[in-house]
Amino acid sequence: GSRPVGKPFAGRSAVQVSSGVVASASPLASQAGLDILKAGGNAVDAAIATNAMLGVVEPMMNGMGGDIMVILWNETEQGVFGYNGAGRAAADWSYEDMQEELTRLGHKYIPAAGPLGVTVPGAPQGWCDVHGRFGRLPFKQLLQPAIRYATRGFPVSEVISS
Repeated sequence: GSRPVGKPFAGRSAVQVSSGVVASASPLASQAGLDILKAGGNAVDAAIATNAMLGVVEPMMNGMGGDIMVILWNETEQGVFGYNGAGRAAADWSYEDMQEELTRLGHKYIPAAGPLGVTVPGAPQGWCDVHGRFGRLPFKQLLQPAIRYATRGFPVSEVISS
């Protein structure tokens, strides 16, 4: 069928409960986050569960192989908390090393493809850091939905299958 608003191929529907909303590109990922909220988790817990599930159902776009950027309101401290979980370069690779290699290869910028643009994924450490400061439920519980679907399989959504 067609969507009631917008383009028929675009958009996403939010999964909602009285105490929160979860929106993602996948119904299964949104449901994972919703389940965490229903179990007493907070927004950080739900976001981690949702992102972990996205890594299973949309591995080309999300998950532990990527990075994480967080901006959230910290009610306790009455302020905004920001976290840059962009992947880091190798520990023994300096800015000068990169400049030397780019010059040697005749590049002005880091190429979009190839080993020079590879970093260590920042999401796993980001999940741990942000959860350690703000999470409510045990970390293991947040990953259970993704582990379950990764182990047992999952129905592919119509957006991904097309």
